[in-house]
Amino acid sequence: MRFAPHTDDDVQAMLVACGLSSIDELFSHIPPKLRLKGELSVPEGISEMELVSEMRRLAGRNRHADDLVCFAGGGAYDHYVPAVVWALAGRSELYTSYTPYQPELSQGILQSLFEYQSMICALTGLEVSNASLYDGPTALVEAVHMSTGATARTRVLLSEAVDRRYLETLRTYGAGEHFTVETIPAPGGVTAIPRVGDDVAAVVVQHPNFFGNLEPASAVFEAAQTAGARAIHVFDPLSLGILAPPGQLGADVAVGEGQGLGNHLSYGGPYLGVIAARSADLRRMPGRIVGETVDVDGRRGFVLTLQAREQHIRRERATSNICTNQTLMAVAATVYLAWLGPDGLAELGRQCVAKARYTAERISDLTAAELMWPGAEFFKEFVVRADVPARQVQRKLLEAGFLVGPAVGEEGLLVSVTERRTREEIDRLVKAFGEALS
Repeated sequence: MRFAPHTDDDVQAMLVACGLSSIDELFSHIPPKLRLKGELSVPEGISEMELVSEMRRLAGRNRHADDLVCFAGGGAYDHYVPAVVWALAGRSELYTSYTPYQPELSQGILQSLFEYQSMICALTGLEVSNASLYDGPTALVEAVHMSTGATARTRVLLSEAVDRRYLETLRTYGAGEHFTVETIPAPGGVTAIPRVGDDVAAVVVQHPNFFGNLEPASAVFEAAQTAGARAIHVFDPLSLGILAPPGQLGADVAVGEGQGLGNHLSYGGPYLGVIAARSADLRRMPGRIVGETVDVDGRRGFVLTLQAREQHIRRERATSNICTNQTLMAVAATVYLAWLGPDGLAELGRQCVAKARYTAERISDLTAAELMWPGAEFFKEFVVRADVPARQVQRKLLEAGFLVGPAVGEEGLLVSVTERRTREEIDRLVKAFGEALS
């Protein structure tokens, strides 16, 4: 009973207060047929040493990403995480921080979040960012909430070249929020310029898109805004060292997945939801916003300026029912971006483009493989079409020590090339591709 919170005396005092004689009497209102008879079917307890040994055995059944050469993409990427990121983000005063309700005790974490917001605004070319959200898909949901609230419309147009997880998450929320999601075709791997009706709240484009291709984002956003709809850009933060920022392209709201900003792959999470918007949407922004101020003595300080969450204000006035954020991941992103700097961000982007292009050219030289969309421009990932089913190729590459994918349909395989990949690793991948196809 070491882990039971109540002593026998506690239980007896509770029963006396309730006018009961036993625990069984406490649950007497539950029909006998629904009550457990006998002991729970669980194993006996074991020692800590035995437990650790068993957990290691189970963990040993997994293959770690570091044991493979990672060319996988589609939303989670093997970018280099410098040691300084988690040396700082892992400090106890940051690692254990959650909601900084008392600013006088939370200046360190508040300043970190303020710097995070400032960096996201600088990256996106937009004026307002919040102190983070769960992940990319829920950030898109919040952007659509902002759009339906601003336009009083209920249709959302989303490119079919957007990550399917974003689409599925948006449709799930839409069922309860009473907005509908329709897809825009993407022939040739890029989004067609849509016809936007006057009942459309938002138009969503991912640029670079899920297939890695660059989109005609400015033209799509212009079509949206001409019809009075909001333009939402799903972006890759690490592409902005060499690609035009969402604000310059005409986006009203920008959302993205921040996993690549100093966060490891971590079996798929926790990750970081990024959102930024124009000043007009300041009070529609979900979650919380950290602001800079001065105290009574004129000293610089930081506070939670806006907290438009249902636990802070009346439920019907809340902009979101998501009552948390990813503070730790946002702190890691802040350290990472400070370490990288503008020049480092641009160099990282150039390396991704150069290495991805080299990989694509080498794979295209193979007899049984070609690019799915040979004429499309791409950032760091592209889709390969092979004569062999994609999942079969993926399995053979895994056996050869390469993590590649995900599959795109029956015949396409997404290949992602980050700054971590060397020429030697790329050449070995191409050789393994040729063997898998033969």
